[in-house]
Amino acid sequence: MKLLLDGMLGRLAKWLRLLGYDTAYFPDLDDNELVRLARAQGRILLTRDRELTRRRGLSCLFVENDELQEQIQQVISELDLEVEQPFSRCPVCNTPLQEIEKPSVKERVPPHVFRTKEHFRLCPECDRIYWRGTHWANMRQEMARMVSDR
Repeated sequence: MKLLLDGMLGRLAKWLRLLGYDTAYFPDLDDNELVRLARAQGRILLTRDRELTRRRGLSCLFVENDELQEQIQQVISELDLEVEQPFSRCPVCNTPLQEIEKPSVKERVPPHVFRTKEHFRLCPECDRIYWRGTHWANMRQEMARMVSDR
């Protein structure tokens, strides 16, 4: 399922990407550009703007709450989404991550990380390197809490 979020939903966009959903987010697009992009790419537009939900020929979901956990629970529930591939997309640019060989990250990660971690992923678009550090464990716990409370 392909999603597009309006400019008021940046935190939600990041977390949907972390959960593995193809989530486009362009905070500077105006309403007409958002609608055009959603239609052209076959995306469901998630918005906090009731006016946008009234546009014809547009798959849309009005996000009811300001709280992130409530937003995630609503989106997963109303769109009947399954969390299948968490941490498979770049949370910054939405590009699918690729496995990368450990030797190729030696000069790009802190020495302690290189010594203690075996698996790394690369975003081929924005060139960021990801690994399973303490932040990863904390985010997994947060995801589990958000998804299980629905």
